[in-house]
Amino acid sequence: MLRTSQRRFREEFMLDKNGIAKRIAKEIKDGYYVNLGIGIPTLVANYIPETMDVVLQSENGLLGMGPFPFEGEEDPDLINAGKQTITMLPGSATFDSAMSFGMIRARKVNLTILGAMEVSQNGDIANWKIPGKMVKGMGGAMDLVASAENIIVAMQHVNKAGESKLLPQCTLPLTGVHCVKKIVTELGVFDVLPGGGFKLLERAPGVSVNDIIKATAGELIVEGEILEISI
Repeated sequence: MLRTSQRRFREEFMLDKNGIAKRIAKEIKDGYYVNLGIGIPTLVANYIPETMDVVLQSENGLLGMGPFPFEGEEDPDLINAGKQTITMLPGSATFDSAMSFGMIRARKVNLTILGAMEVSQNGDIANWKIPGKMVKGMGGAMDLVASAENIIVAMQHVNKAGESKLLPQCTLPLTGVHCVKKIVTELGVFDVLPGGGFKLLERAPGVSVNDIIKATAGELIVEGEILEISI
C-alpha cells in the first residue's frame, strides 16, 4: 500500500490516464479488430498511429470508430458504448447490437481493452459492480471476456484509499475468470502468468520497483532489470 504522502509525491511521475492509453496503444498490431471498453480504454483511439490499419469496434453497433472529435465538431448521433461522442472513419459501418455481439461471440475481435476495479493474480476480473451501489448493468463486459482471446486491462493500481487493486483474489463480483493477459496501470506494465502471478515488465517513469512491490497485494514477480515505460 502507498502511504498518502508517498502517493502524492509519486503522482508527478506516475502515468496519467492518457499515458496509460498511449502505452496500451503500443500493444495493438496492424490489421487488428479491437474493442475498447468504457473509461481509460476509450482514450486508446487517440494514440493509434495513422499508418496502421486498425478497426475499432464498439459494442453498441459501430465498426470503424475514429478518435474523439474536436470541441465544436461533436455529432450527438455518433456515440460509443460509454455514451461519448466519437468520429467515424471512411468505410465504417453501423448496425444493431445483436450483430455487434454476434461479432464478439464469434471471436471476430482480436483484442479487447477493458477497465477494471480489481484483477486477481489468476487473471480474474471484476469490473461491473460494487455491492450497495447503483449500476446500469454489466453491459457487454461478460460477453467480451468470455469470447476474447487477448484481454488487456487499463486501470488504476490502487484505489483512493491507497489499497491495491491487483489482488490474490478479487473481492468484488466477477466479470470473468482466468481471462486477463496484460495490465497497464499508473505504476507499470504487467503480464498475468498462466500459472498465476503478476510479472512486472516495465515501470512508470520515476517509479521504483520497490514502490510497485508496496502497492501490489497479489504475487508480484520481478526478474532482471525493469526498464521504464517509453511512450
